[in-house]
Amino acid sequence: MDLIEEIYKLVRQVPRGRVSTYGAVARALGDIIASRAVGLVLNLNPDPDRTPCYRIIASDGSVGGFSRGIEEKIERLRRDGIEVRNGKVMNFGKVFFDDFDTDYPLKRLRKEQMRLSRKVRLKDELGEIRYVAGFDAGYSKSDPLTAHGAIVTIELESMEIVEEMIARKRIRFPYIPTYLAFREFPVFLEAYRRIKIQPDLILVDGNGILHPFKLGIASHIGVSLDLPTIGVAKNLLMGEMRGEDVVYQGEVLGKAVYSSRKPIFVSPGHRMSLDTAVRLVRKLCRYRIPEPVRLAHILAKS
Repeated sequence: MDLIEEIYKLVRQVPRGRVSTYGAVARALGDIIASRAVGLVLNLNPDPDRTPCYRIIASDGSVGGFSRGIEEKIERLRRDGIEVRNGKVMNFGKVFFDDFDTDYPLKRLRKEQMRLSRKVRLKDELGEIRYVAGFDAGYSKSDPLTAHGAIVTIELESMEIVEEMIARKRIRFPYIPTYLAFREFPVFLEAYRRIKIQPDLILVDGNGILHPFKLGIASHIGVSLDLPTIGVAKNLLMGEMRGEDVVYQGEVLGKAVYSSRKPIFVSPGHRMSLDTAVRLVRKLCRYRIPEPVRLAHILAKS
């Protein structure tokens, strides 16, 4: 899905003489959690005449940011007939627009997550594990719409690299918490289709079932390819810590694993129990991050 264009299409609906907000655009996408992503995408807008991103402001009436500078944003608003004083839009309630024509694309993606989550299997369905792959994606600050997806496969017993693969792909989906798979799954597939050695297990930089709908990127990849996967997250997305357990809505969905002072958060992705996922991750840790994911991270950033 080209979510960037979906955002731009919504912004083009805001008429001259009216303004909307980052949150209103996010709600029109289908999820208020996308508010920050809306702002980041509008900052990349190459043509504010065609897509009047300057008409999108903060929810408190302040004008917010603009890639060409705040003064130009205020001037463009004034040319539209919008009065701005001390950095805020006057008569905000009268000029506010949120009557978007939308099919709520993020709601459609949530339904897809819910459909896939019903296919996740959390029992150990593993044969002999000889090759373990790690996946991570990297982005350039100078080109945030290009992703470099890296897969590094190692032999479990020797921990030696047996294959490396990297793919480059234009990304038209901003980072939105809990929607990471829709951003990074395409570049993962691009790299995965090129590898020659089939891994017996894939570790993913992200979550497995430690996700509000039990379908983080590791589970998404696992179900889509029907492969055993484990999610390894550097930060806690949700839930509360009870000892080493990560508990969400009364259910243990992951564990904190310490191989250094800072933990990582491990959850099964697919065809894997939590206990087995933790045992394998601990075996693969030379440093804080399990070796195949650490090596994939280095390759993606290179």
